[in-house]
Amino acid sequence: MAAKKSTAGESATAAPPARAGVLAVRTGEDPWTEEEVAAARAGLSAEADRLRGQIAAAEAALAGLMRDSGDGAGDDQADTGSKNVTREHEMALASNARETLHQTERALRRIDAGTYGLCENCGNPIGKARMQAFPRATLCVDCKQKQERR
Repeated sequence: MAAKKSTAGESATAAPPARAGVLAVRTGEDPWTEEEVAAARAGLSAEADRLRGQIAAAEAALAGLMRDSGDGAGDDQADTGSKNVTREHEMALASNARETLHQTERALRRIDAGTYGLCENCGNPIGKARMQAFPRATLCVDCKQKQERR
């Protein structure tokens, strides 16, 4: 299965950069500077590129595993089980990379829209330090803790 080519990376470079001081910060935090916004965008773009490569490699490995799965006529149960575990592992890696890519592209769109750093649940600022530590965050600490308790 081929990875869908997302246009989020393209729109991130084509869209006008978010203006410094416009992105949300918590009370007492310094506003985002142009350099910090550019660094966040560059980091997310690089991560998206890395993930696309990882997904392509995992899909190529899966294609090879699927192609070779019919060749096991002489395999014993241990060989068959080992191949199944390897295939499931590659599928899990590809799935995780796709989900992280989705989150990364979403963060890039949020930068361009000026909503980067706003909690998607309560609408309050997430916090600049949290966004710099985890640039794909979509929830403030309070909302994230509530979500994890459910």
